[in-house]
Amino acid sequence: MSRSLKKGPFTDDHLAKKVETMNQKNEKKVVRTWSRRSTILPEFVGHTLAVHNGRKFIPVYITENMVGHKLGEFSPTRQFRGHSVKAAAAPAGGSEKTAKPA
Repeated sequence: MSRSLKKGPFTDDHLAKKVETMNQKNEKKVVRTWSRRSTILPEFVGHTLAVHNGRKFIPVYITENMVGHKLGEFSPTRQFRGHSVKAAAAPAGGSEKTAKPA
């Protein structure tokens, strides 16, 4: 379920204040944040935010296409290492015993 339009997008206040002060001073610094739940606002465009994924901070450069998404979408928390080798080695298809000769 999405958030009510009446409330507007949620962004942590401390993150919005940091970006706002950087915009006023025309600074471009990397801001470290644990706030994966914050929605990306148009004011964030052009800045780099280092989003924590549970282990390390992943730098995310904010573009116009990211506005409206959450910060956590751009720093994956899990690493896919492929499917198991056993499943790939298993025979594909049906067994030969069930097929009837014509």
